[in-house]
Amino acid sequence: MQRIDRDSQLRAYVIENNNQEGHMLENCQSAQEKWGGVSEIIDRWLKERQELLVLYCNLSDIASEHDKVERGNELKRLCQIMVDYVSAGHFEVYNQLLEEGREFNDTDGLRTASQLYKEIDKTTEFVLDFNDKYQETDDLETIETDLSRLGETLVNRFESEDRMIEVLHTAHKDKVA
Repeated sequence: MQRIDRDSQLRAYVIENNNQEGHMLENCQSAQEKWGGVSEIIDRWLKERQELLVLYCNLSDIASEHDKVERGNELKRLCQIMVDYVSAGHFEVYNQLLEEGREFNDTDGLRTASQLYKEIDKTTEFVLDFNDKYQETDDLETIETDLSRLGETLVNRFESEDRMIEVLHTAHKDKVA
């Protein structure tokens, strides 16, 4: 039942953002098309998001009892990419977006970004806790529940990040010539 809930939530995210049924990977490609080329940092970050989503989907598809070794290896890879992705967001991408907002004296955009950052920050704690838990153990007893919560957390994070890109970069696209 939890897997159905997770899949439903992820599909809803994709439908809402793509107006068609698909999966999170397609949504990531859409975001990359929409905001790719903004800068090398954002391009690299969106590619990392895509890699994160591929690993997440692969991990979700591996039968829980079928191959514990494969699942454990994929889980560790997911954790590594996820921490890299979160770090790049906090230490590179958000700073670049905020700087752009300041350069254009976009007080409304910066105010919105501040609220979005608070939402993103809430997801960071869960992602880091997930990483700490599964880097330290081979016990996959609660993995289904944790993956479900992770999926919901990633959906919230990606929505906030996409909105931040929209208000701090896309809003200024016409002003850059």
